[in-house]
This record gives sequence, structure tokens and C-alpha cells, in this order.
Amino acid sequence: MCMGIRQIIATTWLFVFALAAPAHAQWQPSKNVELIAPSAAGSGMDAIARIFQRVVQVRQLAKANISVINKAGGGNAVGFAYLAAHANDPHYLIATPFTVITNKITGTNPLNYQDFTPIAMLADEHIAFVVNANSPLKNARDLLARLKADPSSVSIALAAALGNASHIAISLAAKAAGADPKRFKIAVFNSSGESITAVLGGHTDMAVTTAGLLGPHVQAGKLRVLAVASRERIAGPLAQAPTLREQGVDVVFGSWRAMLGARGMTAEQVAYWEGLVAKVVATDEWLQDLSQNSLAPFFMGSEDTRKYLNAQNEQLRGVLQDLGMAKQ
Repeated sequence: MCMGIRQIIATTWLFVFALAAPAHAQWQPSKNVELIAPSAAGSGMDAIARIFQRVVQVRQLAKANISVINKAGGGNAVGFAYLAAHANDPHYLIATPFTVITNKITGTNPLNYQDFTPIAMLADEHIAFVVNANSPLKNARDLLARLKADPSSVSIALAAALGNASHIAISLAAKAAGADPKRFKIAVFNSSGESITAVLGGHTDMAVTTAGLLGPHVQAGKLRVLAVASRERIAGPLAQAPTLREQGVDVVFGSWRAMLGARGMTAEQVAYWEGLVAKVVATDEWLQDLSQNSLAPFFMGSEDTRKYLNAQNEQLRGVLQDLGMAKQ
């Protein structure tokens, strides 16, 4: 979905909220709001939380102050425990990655998305499969054919842990092609930058990483993008890179960002936050900041977010079971 269409959808949501608004005063925050980033300052979750905070302030979209609170630790578990401690209080929100689902499945966190209130989907981060420009692998078909014949024949660089978005994306693609992702030859690096360096230096055959880091290397002719696990081709330096779907692999997966609220919020409170997010994502500031952080617009309202998280839960449970990482 192109950015223009996403803006139209966001604007349509805003129009619907305006039509549905009752004449009497709706619920609004009555004290400082804490938007939790379950990771350290400068992280991806911190970035999306601060973008949201900044747009609300610049546009004066809310009367209450919104503070970004970093609660890092335990693979996001500290942040979710903090939100869980404020049940029934609509003044506490969290910006979350898909690990709110996977951490429950792998047994690293007893809490998951069902313990909170879905507010909205915020953004997506595309995953790309990339090789050295000199690689004999020319496209996703070449890659998946080789992995199907011998899953250990391609060395794959990932960062920074097994079971992350990159690992899941390549595993979903492999499963769709009939390959066994449990037998992959994977090297785990501390950062995506290190995994890209490994491919550039010929130390690994391929890297699976977020697309936003690849532009300079692709433009310089040093890397070739075999596929992007996105719904459609992405704009910018990777505009010529085909999606998996274009190459006959019906897989879409990204490292998305969502907003959840505390358990026990009322419908009126959910409607307020859902409406505020709809206003934020329709602004130029939001779209520009997302682009600068290599993120793509991906807005859904509360009920659609709930349905999406349910679907993701089933998909992620399946692939983690295939990888032998599911504990629950």
C-alpha cells in the first residue's frame, strides 16, 4: 500500500471518528500520560514512542502531557510488567514490537498481548534478503531452491538473536517453499550492521536484515536484494527490489510496532486513544519521521489490531514450533 493510500485511510478514520462523536464531552486523560518504551533510549521502540509524543505536542492534539518512559530489560519484559501493574488506568500505554507475542510463546515472558488492550498498529519495518553483488544467487527463487535442496548450503547472517523478525521472515519463506528452517546454517551477529559487513566481506552468503540499512550498499552496487518480505515494493533505494509475493512466495512479514494500553480500559477510553492515533498518523510530521527512521506507515484501529494480533499469534506460534523454539 503506497503512502498516499495510507494517508487516505488515516484521514478516513479521522472523519469516521468525527461523525461518530457524541454531543457530550468524551473521556480525556486527566493526568500525565506515560507512554512506555520497553527498551533503552535510542532503540526502535524508543524512537516510535518519541515520534508519537513529538507529533502530539507539535500539533497540540492532546491537552494532557505525554511522557516517554524507558523501561528496558528482560527482552521487553520489564516494560510489560510495569504496564501490567497499572491495570484499569488509561493513562499508561506501551509501544511494542512483535515480541509481545513471541516472548510468551518461547517462555521468556508470562505476559502477552492478550493481557493488555489493543489500541492501534503504528508502523512496520521491512525485512530484506540480501547477498553480495557477486553472489550466484540472483533472486528469491534461486535462494529457496538451494535451501530446499540443502538447508545448510547457504550461510545466513542475522542480528541479534534467533527467533527475531529476520529469522522468522526467512523461516516463513523457506517453509512456504518446502525447505526445513530448523536445518539452516545461521550466524548471529550483535547488530544488523555487522551482519551486512559479513556479506560484504564474503564471510556469509546472505544477510536477512531490516531494509532501511541497505540503501547505500545497494546504490553502490555492492549488494543485491533478492527479495523484500513486504506487501508491495518499497520506495527509495530498494524500489527495484521485488517482493517475495512477486516471486511466487506468499509471505509478508515485518517488524511491526503497535500501541497497547493497560488491561481493563473502557470502550470510551479506547476510542479516545484510537482517535488520537488516527490524527497523528495522518500528519506530514509522522510520515516524515517514519521515513527518517526507515519505518513504513501501518495504521489499524483497535478492533482490526486485535484481529491482526490474533492472526500473528497463530502464524508466529507455527513458525516457532517449526524452529523448535516454542515452549508454550
